[in-house]
Amino acid sequence: MKVLGYGDNVVDRYINRKVMYPGGNAVNFAVFAKKSGVEAAYLGVFGDDREADCIKSALLDVGVSISRCRTAPGTTTERCDVNLIDGDRVFVADDLRETKHGPYLLEPVDFDYLAGFDLIHSGCYASVETEIKKLKNLKANITFDFSVEEEFRNDAYLQLICPWIDMALFSCEGMDGDAISQLQKKVSAFGTKYVLTTMGTKGQSLFDGVRQYSGEVRLVRAVDTMGAGDSFFTSFSISLLKQGWKKNVRINQTKIEQAFLTAAEFSANNCLVDGAFGYGTHY
Repeated sequence: MKVLGYGDNVVDRYINRKVMYPGGNAVNFAVFAKKSGVEAAYLGVFGDDREADCIKSALLDVGVSISRCRTAPGTTTERCDVNLIDGDRVFVADDLRETKHGPYLLEPVDFDYLAGFDLIHSGCYASVETEIKKLKNLKANITFDFSVEEEFRNDAYLQLICPWIDMALFSCEGMDGDAISQLQKKVSAFGTKYVLTTMGTKGQSLFDGVRQYSGEVRLVRAVDTMGAGDSFFTSFSISLLKQGWKKNVRINQTKIEQAFLTAAEFSANNCLVDGAFGYGTHY
C-alpha cells in the first residue's frame, strides 16, 4: 500500500521562537501517512536554499521517499510566518518574495511512477489545479484539501477540481450546519464522491452524496495545533484505505466510524508535537 503527497512544501517560521519547522499540506500528508503505517512519498519542487534542505532532511529521516522531486536552481522555499499563543498557531504573514519556486507540473514520464500508488493527495496551495484532471485514469483514489479560504469555494474553482477527485476536505470552523450541508451538497453535485468537513472542536462531518456521518474531536491540552487538520484528514483517509477503500467502491458506515475514531486519536496526539511534525531548526 503506497500513498503520495503531491504539491506544496513550506517552512513554518515561529516568529516568537525564532524556530522554523518543515510543513506544507502535501509534505504533512506524506509524513502523517508514513506515521500511520503505510509506504509514503512526496512529489514536488524544492527551492535551492537552507529551508529546502531542512524539509528534505526531515522527510528522509521519517522515511518518506523524495526520489522523484525536482530542485529549482536559484529559487527560495516559501515561508509561512506564525506565532504560537497558548498552544494555538496564529498566522502572521504570507511570503511575498518573488523568488519562490513554481509548482510541479506533470510530464509523461511521471505517470508510470504515479501508477504505483493507491492514493494521491494534493491541495489548493500546491498550484497544480491544471494537473488534477490528468490523474483521472490512475487506480489511485485522489483526495484534495480546499482549506478554509473562500477563494477556493467559488463554482469555477470547484468545477475545475471536483469532477476528478474521490474525496474533498474543507475546513469549516465557524460555519453553521446549514451552510456546511449546502457546501457538501454542491461539491457532491460537481462530482466528488465524499466530502469531509472539519469544524474545530465541534467535530467533523462526512457526506457521501446520500447521508451525513459525524465524528467527534478528542480534546487535549495542545502544545501546538499546527498540522491538526492535515493529521486528521491523513489518518482518516489512510484508515479507510486500510479497510479496503478503492476507487468506485462505496464505504460503509462501520468503516467510516472506525476512521473517525482512528483520526481523532491520531490528530489529538499530533497536537502534542511542536510544529506540524517536529524537526525544528533555529533561524
